[in-house]
Amino acid sequence: MKTDALFADKTVFSLEVFPPKRTDPSDSILTTVERLKELSPDFISVTYGAGGSENSDVTFSIVSEIKNTYGVESVMHLPCIGLKKEDVLNCLAKLRAAGIENILALRGDIPAGGAPAGDFRYAADLVEFIRAHGDFNIVAACYPEGHVESPSITEDIRNLKRKVDAGVNQLVTQLFFDNEYFYRFIERCRIAGIEVPVEAGIMPVVNKKQIERIVSLCGATLPRKFTAMMARYEDNPEALRDAGIAYAVDQIVDLVTNGVQGIHLYTMNRPYVAERIYSSIKTIL
Repeated sequence: MKTDALFADKTVFSLEVFPPKRTDPSDSILTTVERLKELSPDFISVTYGAGGSENSDVTFSIVSEIKNTYGVESVMHLPCIGLKKEDVLNCLAKLRAAGIENILALRGDIPAGGAPAGDFRYAADLVEFIRAHGDFNIVAACYPEGHVESPSITEDIRNLKRKVDAGVNQLVTQLFFDNEYFYRFIERCRIAGIEVPVEAGIMPVVNKKQIERIVSLCGATLPRKFTAMMARYEDNPEALRDAGIAYAVDQIVDLVTNGVQGIHLYTMNRPYVAERIYSSIKTIL
Protein backbone atom coordinates (compact mmCIF):
# COMPACT_ATOMS: atom_id res chain seq x y z
CA MET A 1 0.00 0.00 0.00
CA LYS A 2 1.18 3.50 -0.80
CA THR A 3 1.27 5.36 2.49
CA ASP A 4 0.20 8.72 1.08
CA ALA A 5 -3.31 7.28 0.71
CA LEU A 6 -3.62 6.99 4.50
CA PHE A 7 -3.88 10.74 5.09
CA ALA A 8 -7.34 10.98 3.54
CA ASP A 9 -9.01 9.21 6.45
CA LYS A 10 -7.05 9.76 9.65
CA THR A 11 -4.19 11.30 11.57
CA VAL A 12 -1.33 9.07 10.43
CA PHE A 13 0.92 7.57 13.12
CA SER A 14 4.25 6.15 11.98
CA LEU A 15 7.53 5.04 13.50
CA GLU A 16 11.20 5.07 12.53
CA VAL A 17 13.82 2.46 13.38
CA PHE A 18 17.44 2.01 12.36
CA PRO A 19 19.50 -1.09 11.54
CA PRO A 20 21.39 -2.51 14.53
CA LYS A 21 25.11 -1.96 14.97
CA ARG A 22 27.29 -4.76 13.71
CA THR A 23 28.02 -5.71 17.33
CA ASP A 24 24.33 -6.21 18.15
CA PRO A 25 22.58 -9.57 17.76
CA SER A 26 21.08 -9.86 14.29
CA ASP A 27 17.61 -10.48 15.68
CA SER A 28 17.62 -7.42 18.00
CA ILE A 29 15.88 -5.16 15.49
CA LEU A 30 13.18 -7.75 14.82
CA THR A 31 12.50 -8.02 18.56
CA THR A 32 12.07 -4.25 18.54
CA VAL A 33 9.75 -4.43 15.52
CA GLU A 34 7.64 -7.11 17.21
CA ARG A 35 6.99 -4.76 20.12
CA LEU A 36 6.43 -1.71 17.93
CA LYS A 37 3.89 -3.62 15.83
CA GLU A 38 1.62 -3.70 18.88
CA LEU A 39 1.33 0.08 18.68
CA SER A 40 -0.64 -0.25 15.42
CA PRO A 41 1.61 2.05 13.37
CA ASP A 42 0.42 2.99 9.90
CA PHE A 43 3.95 2.37 8.67
CA ILE A 44 7.51 1.91 9.89
CA SER A 45 10.46 3.50 8.11
CA VAL A 46 14.00 2.14 8.27
CA THR A 47 17.06 4.37 8.08
CA TYR A 48 20.12 3.82 5.95
CA GLY A 49 23.54 4.99 7.16
CA ALA A 50 26.96 5.02 5.63
CA GLY A 51 28.36 1.77 4.32
CA GLY A 52 27.47 1.35 0.64
CA SER A 53 25.67 -1.67 -0.75
CA GLU A 54 26.15 -3.76 2.39
CA ASN A 55 24.22 -1.21 4.42
CA SER A 56 21.55 -1.09 1.73
CA ASP A 57 21.15 -4.86 1.96
CA VAL A 58 20.64 -4.67 5.75
CA THR A 59 18.07 -1.89 5.43
CA PHE A 60 16.25 -3.72 2.65
CA SER A 61 16.14 -6.94 4.69
CA ILE A 62 14.50 -5.16 7.64
CA VAL A 63 12.05 -3.29 5.38
CA SER A 64 11.06 -6.57 3.75
CA GLU A 65 10.56 -8.29 7.13
CA ILE A 66 8.36 -5.46 8.40
CA LYS A 67 6.18 -5.64 5.30
CA ASN A 68 6.08 -9.35 4.55
CA THR A 69 6.50 -11.01 7.95
CA TYR A 70 4.88 -8.54 10.33
CA GLY A 71 2.25 -7.18 7.95
CA VAL A 72 3.06 -3.50 8.54
CA GLU A 73 3.65 -1.10 5.67
CA SER A 74 7.31 -0.16 5.44
CA VAL A 75 9.32 2.69 3.98
CA MET A 76 12.96 2.34 2.93
CA HIS A 77 15.29 5.29 3.36
CA LEU A 78 17.44 5.82 0.29
CA PRO A 79 20.17 8.51 0.47
CA CYS A 80 21.64 9.26 -2.93
CA ILE A 81 25.10 10.60 -2.04
CA GLY A 82 27.63 8.46 -3.93
CA LEU A 83 25.02 6.38 -5.75
CA LYS A 84 25.07 5.65 -9.47
CA LYS A 85 21.90 5.35 -11.50
CA GLU A 86 22.51 1.62 -11.80
CA ASP A 87 22.58 1.32 -7.99
CA VAL A 88 19.18 2.97 -7.73
CA LEU A 89 17.70 0.87 -10.52
CA ASN A 90 18.87 -2.30 -8.75
CA CYS A 91 17.32 -1.09 -5.50
CA LEU A 92 14.02 -0.28 -7.19
CA ALA A 93 13.92 -3.76 -8.73
CA LYS A 94 14.44 -5.39 -5.32
CA LEU A 95 11.76 -3.26 -3.71
CA ARG A 96 9.32 -4.00 -6.51
CA ALA A 97 9.94 -7.76 -6.21
CA ALA A 98 9.33 -7.62 -2.46
CA GLY A 99 6.07 -5.69 -2.85
CA ILE A 100 7.43 -2.55 -1.18
CA GLU A 101 5.93 0.62 -2.62
CA ASN A 102 7.33 3.38 -0.41
CA ILE A 103 10.73 5.11 -0.50
CA LEU A 104 12.07 7.99 1.57
CA ALA A 105 14.33 9.78 -0.92
CA LEU A 106 17.19 11.69 0.69
CA ARG A 107 20.41 13.39 -0.28
CA GLY A 108 22.16 12.02 2.79
CA ASP A 109 24.93 13.47 4.90
CA ILE A 110 28.05 14.56 3.06
CA PRO A 111 31.13 12.81 4.50
CA ALA A 112 33.86 14.91 6.10
CA GLY A 113 36.12 14.29 3.09
CA GLY A 114 33.53 15.58 0.65
CA ALA A 115 30.81 13.95 -1.42
CA PRO A 116 31.90 10.77 -3.23
CA ALA A 117 31.36 10.52 -6.97
CA GLY A 118 27.79 9.70 -7.90
CA ASP A 119 25.01 10.57 -10.31
CA PHE A 120 22.82 12.51 -7.89
CA ARG A 121 23.65 15.86 -6.30
CA TYR A 122 20.38 16.61 -4.53
CA ALA A 123 17.41 14.66 -3.22
CA ALA A 124 15.30 16.27 -5.94
CA ASP A 125 17.48 14.55 -8.55
CA LEU A 126 16.82 11.18 -6.90
CA VAL A 127 13.09 11.90 -6.65
CA GLU A 128 12.90 12.71 -10.36
CA PHE A 129 14.82 9.54 -11.25
CA ILE A 130 12.61 7.29 -9.09
CA ARG A 131 9.48 8.88 -10.51
CA ALA A 132 10.71 8.16 -14.05
CA HIS A 133 11.55 4.52 -13.32
CA GLY A 134 8.74 3.12 -11.21
CA ASP A 135 5.33 3.63 -9.69
CA PHE A 136 6.52 4.24 -6.12
CA ASN A 137 5.18 6.43 -3.35
CA ILE A 138 7.97 8.90 -2.69
CA VAL A 139 8.44 10.41 0.75
CA ALA A 140 10.89 13.26 1.36
CA ALA A 141 12.34 15.16 4.30
CA CYS A 142 11.61 18.76 5.21
CA TYR A 143 12.90 21.15 7.85
CA PRO A 144 10.61 23.37 9.98
CA GLU A 145 13.56 25.55 11.03
CA GLY A 146 15.27 25.35 7.65
CA HIS A 147 18.05 23.00 6.52
CA VAL A 148 21.33 23.74 8.28
CA GLU A 149 23.03 24.32 4.90
CA SER A 150 20.34 26.65 3.54
CA PRO A 151 21.05 30.40 3.57
CA SER A 152 17.46 31.25 4.57
CA ILE A 153 14.04 29.81 5.32
CA THR A 154 12.74 31.33 2.08
CA GLU A 155 15.41 29.58 0.00
CA ASP A 156 14.77 26.32 1.85
CA ILE A 157 11.06 26.49 0.97
CA ARG A 158 11.96 27.15 -2.67
CA ASN A 159 14.18 24.07 -2.69
CA LEU A 160 11.44 22.03 -1.04
CA LYS A 161 8.98 23.15 -3.72
CA ARG A 162 11.41 21.97 -6.42
CA LYS A 163 11.68 18.61 -4.68
CA VAL A 164 7.91 18.21 -4.39
CA ASP A 165 7.41 19.24 -8.02
CA ALA A 166 9.90 16.52 -9.00
CA GLY A 167 7.47 13.89 -7.74
CA VAL A 168 7.19 13.77 -3.93
CA ASN A 169 3.92 12.39 -2.53
CA GLN A 170 4.34 13.15 1.19
CA LEU A 171 6.74 14.82 3.58
CA VAL A 172 8.11 14.11 7.05
CA THR A 173 9.83 16.80 9.07
CA GLN A 174 13.13 16.88 10.83
CA LEU A 175 12.68 16.80 14.61
CA PHE A 176 11.76 20.02 16.42
CA PHE A 177 10.99 20.93 20.02
CA ASP A 178 8.90 24.07 19.57
CA ASN A 179 5.61 23.51 17.74
CA GLU A 180 5.41 27.13 16.66
CA TYR A 181 8.20 26.46 14.15
CA PHE A 182 6.10 23.66 12.67
CA TYR A 183 2.97 25.79 12.36
CA ARG A 184 4.86 28.62 10.65
CA PHE A 185 6.52 26.10 8.36
CA ILE A 186 3.17 24.63 7.28
CA GLU A 187 1.86 28.12 6.55
CA ARG A 188 4.90 28.86 4.36
CA CYS A 189 4.48 25.56 2.53
CA ARG A 190 0.85 26.20 1.68
CA ILE A 191 1.61 29.75 0.53
CA ALA A 192 4.33 28.30 -1.74
CA GLY A 193 1.85 25.82 -3.24
CA ILE A 194 3.18 22.74 -1.44
CA GLU A 195 0.01 20.75 -0.81
CA VAL A 196 1.25 17.20 -0.13
CA PRO A 197 0.64 15.75 3.37
CA VAL A 198 3.20 16.65 6.03
CA GLU A 199 3.98 14.53 9.08
CA ALA A 200 5.54 16.11 12.16
CA GLY A 201 8.71 14.32 13.22
CA ILE A 202 8.92 13.96 17.00
CA MET A 203 11.92 12.62 18.91
CA PRO A 204 11.55 11.92 22.63
CA VAL A 205 14.80 12.95 24.29
CA VAL A 206 15.70 10.61 27.12
CA ASN A 207 19.33 11.47 27.90
CA LYS A 208 21.65 14.49 27.81
CA LYS A 209 24.13 12.96 25.37
CA GLN A 210 21.33 12.41 22.86
CA ILE A 211 20.23 16.04 22.86
CA GLU A 212 23.80 17.33 22.54
CA ARG A 213 24.32 15.16 19.46
CA ILE A 214 20.98 16.19 17.94
CA VAL A 215 21.65 19.90 18.29
CA SER A 216 25.14 19.55 16.80
CA LEU A 217 23.74 17.75 13.73
CA CYS A 218 20.53 19.63 12.93
CA GLY A 219 20.63 22.84 14.95
CA ALA A 220 17.13 22.43 16.41
CA THR A 221 16.10 25.29 18.69
CA LEU A 222 15.68 24.36 22.34
CA PRO A 223 12.86 26.34 23.99
CA ARG A 224 13.19 27.53 27.59
CA LYS A 225 10.75 24.88 28.82
CA PHE A 226 12.93 22.18 27.31
CA THR A 227 16.26 23.49 28.61
CA ALA A 228 14.75 23.90 32.09
CA MET A 229 13.69 20.24 31.98
CA MET A 230 17.18 19.17 30.95
CA ALA A 231 18.84 21.24 33.68
CA ARG A 232 16.53 19.96 36.41
CA TYR A 233 16.83 16.25 35.61
CA GLU A 234 20.20 15.84 33.89
CA ASP A 235 21.68 14.02 36.91
CA ASN A 236 18.68 11.69 37.29
CA PRO A 237 18.50 9.41 34.22
CA GLU A 238 15.12 7.88 35.06
CA ALA A 239 13.52 11.24 35.79
CA LEU A 240 14.98 12.72 32.59
CA ARG A 241 13.63 9.80 30.57
CA ASP A 242 10.15 10.28 32.03
CA ALA A 243 10.30 14.05 31.55
CA GLY A 244 11.40 13.57 27.93
CA ILE A 245 8.47 11.24 27.30
CA ALA A 246 6.08 13.73 28.88
CA TYR A 247 7.50 16.56 26.75
CA ALA A 248 7.00 14.54 23.56
CA VAL A 249 3.43 13.64 24.58
CA ASP A 250 2.68 17.32 25.23
CA GLN A 251 4.01 18.23 21.78
CA ILE A 252 1.92 15.54 20.10
CA VAL A 253 -1.30 16.46 21.90
CA ASP A 254 -0.88 20.08 20.84
CA LEU A 255 -0.11 19.10 17.22
CA VAL A 256 -3.09 16.74 16.93
CA THR A 257 -5.38 19.32 18.55
CA ASN A 258 -4.29 21.79 15.88
CA GLY A 259 -4.95 19.43 12.99
CA VAL A 260 -1.56 17.91 12.17
CA GLN A 261 -1.83 15.40 9.32
CA GLY A 262 0.49 12.87 10.91
CA ILE A 263 2.97 12.08 13.68
CA HIS A 264 6.25 10.35 12.82
CA LEU A 265 7.94 9.12 15.98
CA TYR A 266 11.71 8.70 15.93
CA THR A 267 11.90 5.69 18.24
CA MET A 268 15.71 5.39 18.42
CA ASN A 269 14.99 1.64 18.70
CA ARG A 270 13.60 2.16 22.21
CA PRO A 271 10.27 0.31 22.22
CA TYR A 272 9.60 1.11 25.90
CA VAL A 273 9.66 4.84 25.19
CA ALA A 274 7.42 4.45 22.12
CA GLU A 275 5.00 2.30 24.13
CA ARG A 276 4.74 4.91 26.86
CA ILE A 277 4.05 7.67 24.34
CA TYR A 278 1.51 5.65 22.40
CA SER A 279 -0.43 4.70 25.55
CA SER A 280 -0.86 8.42 26.23
CA ILE A 281 -1.97 9.50 22.75
CA LYS A 282 -3.76 6.53 21.22
CA THR A 283 -7.23 7.84 22.02
CA ILE A 284 -6.66 11.13 20.19
CA LEU A 285 -5.18 9.77 16.96
